[in-house]
Amino acid sequence: MTLGKIAKVVGGQVVGDPDIVVDAPAYVDTRKAVPGGLFVAVVGEHVDGHDYAAGAHAVLGSSATEAPTVVVRDPVVALGKLAAYVVRRLDATVLAVTGSQGKTGTKDYLAHLLRPEGSTVATDGSFNNELGLPLTVLRAHAETRFLVLEMGARRIGHIRHLCEIAPPQVAAVLNVGTAHIGEFGSRDSIAFAKGEIIQALPSDGTAVLNAGDPLVAAMASRTQAHVLTFGPDDADVSERGTEVDDLGRVSFEIGYADEWHQVRLQQTGLHQAQNALAAATMALAVGVPLDRIATALSAATASSPMRMEMHERDDGLIVVNDAYNANPASATAALEALAIIGHRRHRRTVAVLGEMLDLGRESFKGHVQVGRAAARLGTDLVVVVGAAAGGIVEGLEAVAAWSGDALVAEHPAEAIEWLRENVEPEDVVLVKASHGVGLWVVADALLDPDLEIEVESEVEGDGSTP
Repeated sequence: MTLGKIAKVVGGQVVGDPDIVVDAPAYVDTRKAVPGGLFVAVVGEHVDGHDYAAGAHAVLGSSATEAPTVVVRDPVVALGKLAAYVVRRLDATVLAVTGSQGKTGTKDYLAHLLRPEGSTVATDGSFNNELGLPLTVLRAHAETRFLVLEMGARRIGHIRHLCEIAPPQVAAVLNVGTAHIGEFGSRDSIAFAKGEIIQALPSDGTAVLNAGDPLVAAMASRTQAHVLTFGPDDADVSERGTEVDDLGRVSFEIGYADEWHQVRLQQTGLHQAQNALAAATMALAVGVPLDRIATALSAATASSPMRMEMHERDDGLIVVNDAYNANPASATAALEALAIIGHRRHRRTVAVLGEMLDLGRESFKGHVQVGRAAARLGTDLVVVVGAAAGGIVEGLEAVAAWSGDALVAEHPAEAIEWLRENVEPEDVVLVKASHGVGLWVVADALLDPDLEIEVESEVEGDGSTP
């Protein structure tokens, strides 16, 4: 599109040559500039994107820059308008997924299932909000057949807005948990917000719902679309014969319409089975046969970083980096995986746990819950990072039968120093916290003992949208 056409679509004015053609994706980070792309200059709390526009092919911003610019009042709103215009001109099926946890894992599985069926564009990482979703849409091209979008919300109405930008044909709700309950106030409010994705479906669309979550299952009444369920035995898509190997990887049979096929997942954690079932159900909704789904799931590897990312050091130490995001449910799932690996491989288990952000009034209770889980699962050593995660210690102490040890570190650097001196090659270490805590530096430091770590902790939010 020319800048003149973009300006017409978003209601802006061109400063510079209106005939310049944008023929590559939009981007917000000049360190990842795309030749021929559109730089979206956003004014943030600490950085003004307009200051970095020099040398850009074209710019969408709220003021003129050194580069040819479409000037609008709000570049993020304008970006959404541009994405909405483009997506309606694509011959692509939009598949959208939301939930309190598991969105990124499910999205990654789904993209893996769909790529052999046709050109697929999917959300990178957790780019799932009013900025990230349009950027994903604008990576699509004329040959794109499937657009796989992760959708998050910080309040009621957010998902509705995202669905207005990219109306889904298939939409899934994975679960309703307590992640980011600080913004919503209650699980019922979270359910209402998540259900907006189902209400956005057309009558010939498909709603994919977790039959094992009552708040999700009840969303069937909010749509006229076809409903497919996943989860327990009576769901449309279910699993049986579940087994776990000594690295916590799950194998099971997946079933749909009396047809069953074996799946052996390559990623660690029992929770991966539910993510795989949800992705399989969404793929079934667009006509992918179950046998091809089972084969593809068995070959899928992790494509998003710091999510149950397993590494083995040369001396044998196993480090599981799951530090991209955290809430009580996902932290418990990660601890369960740690326990399985430790038990099967006869290793000492070490959990490095940091703060779970955005839990609001439920924060202390949530951290206590995770501490209890760590103790109940017999974690040998728990390193708690940051005073705000102190509820974890209380949870550990509440389980009288726990015989492990606990260490409290004020900040990641202190935890790194202690761990480098005290972990052994026969240990398995889990690193888990919200993204804003920056605890992944602990995993990096353990994997490279010579690496000098500069620790920066945002502690402002999760860096993704729930």
